[in-house]
Amino acid sequence: QVQLVESGGGLVQPGGSLRLSCAASGIAFSINVMGWYRQPPGKERELVATIASGGITNYGDSVKGRFTISRDNAKDTVSLQMNSLKPEDTAIYYCRYIGPKGAFWGQGTQVTVSS
Repeated sequence: QVQLVESGGGLVQPGGSLRLSCAASGIAFSINVMGWYRQPPGKERELVATIASGGITNYGDSVKGRFTISRDNAKDTVSLQMNSLKPEDTAIYYCRYIGPKGAFWGQGTQVTVSS
């Protein structure tokens, strides 16, 4: 069973930064894609960023240039560095794994950007 545990969410002022982390267990960090999605209040879940095991990244248009995704295959973790945060970045952020064992979601971590 794959388990994903997110951490690092919280309240931050506009223009500030946060770093989210996702610790994965129950997987072999082989060929897979890890990523972050978010669900703003009253809206559908949307792509934030993904990173393949080979390092290829993909970003949602609204976060390009502000967010950076990275992974540590030795520690089975994926991180999201979020800079220049805006109120519209407020959402629940979910970690995602897609690989040989299937597709899994973490339980989510709340990010609130407000003054």
